Amino acid sequence: MTSAILLVFITGYLLITLEHIIKINKVAFALVTGVVCWTIYILSPSGKENVLHQLAEHLGDISGILFFLLGAMTIVELIDAHNGFDLVTEKIYATDKKKLIWIISFISFFLSAVLDNLTTTIVMVSLIKKIIADKNDRLFFAGMIVIAANAGGAWSPIGDVTTTMLWIGGQITAGSIMAKLLIPSLVCLFTPLLVMHFSLKGKITKPAQSTTKLTSTKARERNIIFFLGLVLLIAVPVFKTMTHLPPFMGMLLSLGIMWIVTEIIHSGKSSEDKDFLSVVYALRKIDTPSILFFLGILLSVAALQSTGQLLQASAWLSNTLKNESLISITIGLFSAVVDNVPIVAAVQAMYPLEHYPTNHYLWEFLAYTTGTGGSVLIIGSAAGVAAMGIEKINFFWYIKKISLWALIGYFAGAAVYIIQNAFLS
Repeated sequence: MTSAILLVFITGYLLITLEHIIKINKVAFALVTGVVCWTIYILSPSGKENVLHQLAEHLGDISGILFFLLGAMTIVELIDAHNGFDLVTEKIYATDKKKLIWIISFISFFLSAVLDNLTTTIVMVSLIKKIIADKNDRLFFAGMIVIAANAGGAWSPIGDVTTTMLWIGGQITAGSIMAKLLIPSLVCLFTPLLVMHFSLKGKITKPAQSTTKLTSTKARERNIIFFLGLVLLIAVPVFKTMTHLPPFMGMLLSLGIMWIVTEIIHSGKSSEDKDFLSVVYALRKIDTPSILFFLGILLSVAALQSTGQLLQASAWLSNTLKNESLISITIGLFSAVVDNVPIVAAVQAMYPLEHYPTNHYLWEFLAYTTGTGGSVLIIGSAAGVAAMGIEKINFFWYIKKISLWALIGYFAGAAVYIIQNAFLS
């Protein structure tokens, strides 16, 4: 039974990684893999009631992550519908490539910590389309946005799905992760950025800009939604700290407040004028396939956990590597090949909190490595896949131009964290 589940899991993963070759969306394979794994499990002699009980427990944890993502993505869509992100693009005047790459990278880094790396990448790659006309120049900027967004998401509890998973799971706390991973994450970004600084020359060519201006009323609405949205997103970890409720509760509260505010702001408009500015419309636009992908993946990993296979993997890692730093670094590099969401879910199950308590070295280092390791390959993170889709980045172009510097940045940040931890200890 366990061998059959493992075979289904590996096959499903292989099909997911070959999505661009076989031309079938990875969400379909993720859902099928998750359901088939549990189907095999419940048909085994383990006992149907026991299996159903385990499934219900796992679904409770998984739903917390999915509702959190649902709320966050809806708020971001609302901001975008009100042209809130234009407040950022309007402030970028630089045309020198060296200067602009620093500006774009650091905006991506800090914006990712507030939103998340996937959303930030979508926003920033879309942004550079508005300010850079040349396709080749945009590719380099897109590559740095991926690195910056992943690095920025690693030190924030809401910046990356995996960091959020560790935070929700109780492995890390918001204050500790922000304090201890900020410098390593900055080094992870700074190292490849320095190389890019010396390789870029000249000035960018800006595309033709629209001369349409917002009315004072629309500008006021845009500003209200943009700043309220950012404040509510930032308030989520504060809400958790104060109430000890799960993070998704704070995110749902934020979404409810945004819903009320948008309804009030647009109450005097006709249905045609306010429809695309409503929460209902935003809910239609959010990336629902990504949420279903996480559901399928997390169900698959839950099946491996329930059948004890993750504990065996944990023992193998510990006996083979015998070093927490090597374990974390290896897992991080592995996340460049396989999506980091199931990897972190697996590690959470492999290492119990009884032996590795909250804010343990392993968990904090793991947040860094799985958050930034995906930058090594364009398919290694949700941010990379998003950039690949928007700018049509070639897999091998990324390996040739970006991967080496992303890898060096990854190891540089890891070294800084290890040294920093030694001094703090």
